[in-house]
This record gives sequence, structure tokens and C-alpha cells, in this order.
Amino acid sequence: MSDPEQQVLFPELIKKKRDGDHLTEKEIRDFVNAVRRQTIQESQIGAMLMAVWYRGMDAEETHILTREMMLSGDVLRWPQEWAGLVVDKHSTGGVGDKVSLPLAPALAACGCKVPMISGRGLAHTGGTLDKLESIPGFNVHQSAEQLRRIMEEVGCCIVGQTESLVPTDKVLYALRDITSTVDSLPLITSSIMSKKGAESLSALMLDVKYGKAALSQDIESARALAQSLVTTGSRLGMCVGAVLSRMDSPIGRYVGNALEVIEAIECLKGQGPSDLIELVICLGGCLLKMVRMVDTLASGKQAISRALESGEALNRFRAMLQAQGTSAEVAESLCSKDSDYFSVLRRAEFSTVLEVQEGGTVLEVDAMALAQVLYKLGTGRAQAGDPINHSVGAELLVRLGQRVDRGDPWVRIHYETPALTSELETILQGAIVIGKEGDLNRTSLLTEFIPPDLEN
Repeated sequence: MSDPEQQVLFPELIKKKRDGDHLTEKEIRDFVNAVRRQTIQESQIGAMLMAVWYRGMDAEETHILTREMMLSGDVLRWPQEWAGLVVDKHSTGGVGDKVSLPLAPALAACGCKVPMISGRGLAHTGGTLDKLESIPGFNVHQSAEQLRRIMEEVGCCIVGQTESLVPTDKVLYALRDITSTVDSLPLITSSIMSKKGAESLSALMLDVKYGKAALSQDIESARALAQSLVTTGSRLGMCVGAVLSRMDSPIGRYVGNALEVIEAIECLKGQGPSDLIELVICLGGCLLKMVRMVDTLASGKQAISRALESGEALNRFRAMLQAQGTSAEVAESLCSKDSDYFSVLRRAEFSTVLEVQEGGTVLEVDAMALAQVLYKLGTGRAQAGDPINHSVGAELLVRLGQRVDRGDPWVRIHYETPALTSELETILQGAIVIGKEGDLNRTSLLTEFIPPDLEN
């Protein structure tokens, strides 16, 4: 409960933003501090969030909000000899997006230090932490001291947000979720960049998705978000770049926690699907160039490719698994040449193959429809803390542009309880779009690059 002084202050502050006025640095700092100290009523926080959602924030306000959120908790510090080497990547969320799993060890194999602080899935989007927790023993909860040790020994780690890192973001994000203010450009920007700023990164690469299964439905809104993230991160002292990538069809052939781990490991063995490899190589190559480990993007991509093809990235992944709690036996089993993945990972009790209902060319697999069905089967959670079933998922048996005939298999659904009902099968059959080859969208997966803002 707030004190009388605060009760007088915050209604005026809320009214000021509600009426579209610019908030000062002190006013934003007072708001963030009150959230951190719990000296502001939850209803007032919700009202401020709605005022920001409605009126927006300019670049200066967004920068101040992000900076104050970042400073509300611990800021990680690294050894001087790591200067210019600490990098990370962030995706705005997608279906089948397991890029972080091969990218972090590939970057480590190239000499980078990668403190990848990731999140869990919510609604239709998958979470990196949930995927990794399908591996027996893997522990995403590491202290700052443990994180530093793992980076020293392995070069990369993938962990969850600690209690002391950007604590105000946890409060604000939870309230954004229940006040329908998630889709606010300044609030998205401050949430993402405050956490990345607290990592004390040398460089950050953003993968901003747009399309049917993305937060941004069109390229214009994705571009605006990417620019806001790049500008804000640059003002915090990071070298930040972004790519815009389409999220209409899933990335790769597998969707679902354990299945995506398998595909990520296959990528580390040089055998992943072309779209996944394209994203890993592009994002990794950009980061290597941004920290000046290479002179050109082409040479950066070549370095990431070599890390994957040589097996060095796979070695780093194996070491990361063991450093974060997985037994040497399990890690070796997963990373061996002829791995029987389901001797280690949980396999769903049931699977059903659906067939194509008409002949033609595969134009699209609706990622949103597929993810929503899998969500109902247990891949996701309605709210934080809900259990998920790591074995549930989908295996795509066709690729975009492939010619198919009526009756050909196109997807295998892995499930347990709840079961795959006829109603869900009908939704899935509507997810595959068959047509003429000339109607295929041949636009590149990666459609735009936003370079670092070097003037800030």
C-alpha cells in the first residue's frame, strides 16, 4: 500500500501521460522506483501501463524507462579480458524457433562469450528454457557466479532470468499480460532491452519476426519495433543490429520442446534444415562482424559455418549441457554421431499422420494454426508455472514448394493426454495450403537488415 504522499503524486503522473504529455526523467525514475519498492498501488501501475499503451512514449522517454528498469536490479559484470567479446541474440518469438540452441555454442566456438538469458513459452510461442528442460538434468537456474564460471569454462550458457536481474520487469510484464498492454512499442522495448542491458553486452543481434504467427503482423510494425530496440540499445551503450524475418510457416521441420532439441542438435551436426541453418549463420555472422572478430559479413558467416561443420559447436553444446547439470552419459548420448535421441528424451505415447486432401504445391503451413493445436495438446501453458508436456509436438513431412498428391502424408502429430480429436484434426488440415506452383511466395526468410546505430 502506498503512503499518502505517493497517492497524491501518481494520480497526477498517470493523468499527465493519459493526456499525452512528456514524462520527465525524474517522473519516470520515481515510477520505476515505486514499482520496485512496492510503494505504488497495483491499480495505479495498471493505469500507467494503459496510459503508455494509449499515448505511447517518445525515444527519450523509452530510453529513460529502459535504463531505470535495467538499474532496478543487478547489472552483470565481466572480466576485462572479455571486453568486446560478450554477445547475445534475442528473437521476438515464433513457432519452431530453436535458433538459440545451436547459435550460442557456435558463437562460443568462434571465441565469443555468450550469457544467453532466455524465457519460457507462453500461449502459442515456444520457450528456449522449456526446450532445454526436456533434456534430463539440465538446470536453467544458475546464479551470477555460476553463470560466469560456465562462460569461463565453456564460453556459453543458456539460463533463466535471476530474481535480482531487472525485478521491475517481472512486475510490469505480469500486469501487462492481464491489462492487455503487451502490444505496446515502448513497453516491449523497455522489457527486452532492460534485460539485455543488464547483461553488459558488447553486441546484441535481434531477430524481429513478422507474419501470421508473430507479435508484429506486418513488416511495417516489425520495422518500427526493430528500430526502437536498436535505438534504445545503442543509447545504453550496446552495439545492436536487427533482422526482420518472416513467421508465417514454422522454422524447420519440428515443433515442440523435445523434438526441437533433436533438430537443434542435428543442426550442430551439420544436418539441420536449410531455414534454421540460414538463421543461425546469418545472426552469428552479423554478431562476429559487430564485435570486429571478422572484417565482413561473408567471413562471419563462413566462421559460423565452419564451427557447425567441424563439430566444434557441438563440442561446446555438449560441454554446456554438462556444466548445467546434465550427466556426461546423457550429453554424450545426445551428441554422438548415431544418437538414438528417444533413449534419452521422452517420446510421446501416441502419434497420428495426417494426409494431404488435394494435390498441388505446398504454398504454406500456417504456423499459428499448428502451434495453437499443439498448445491445446500440452506444449504450452496458460499462465506462468503451469506444467507442459515436453514430448508433444509435430513433425512436418513436407516442405514449402514441394509437389504433393492427394493422400500423401504431410504431418505427424505426437501427443498423449489430451488426445488428438477430430476437431483438432480439422483445424490442422486447414493449416496446410495447397495451390499452384506459380502462387508460391519466394520471398527470402530474412527480408531486411537494420544496422547498428553508431551515432549514439
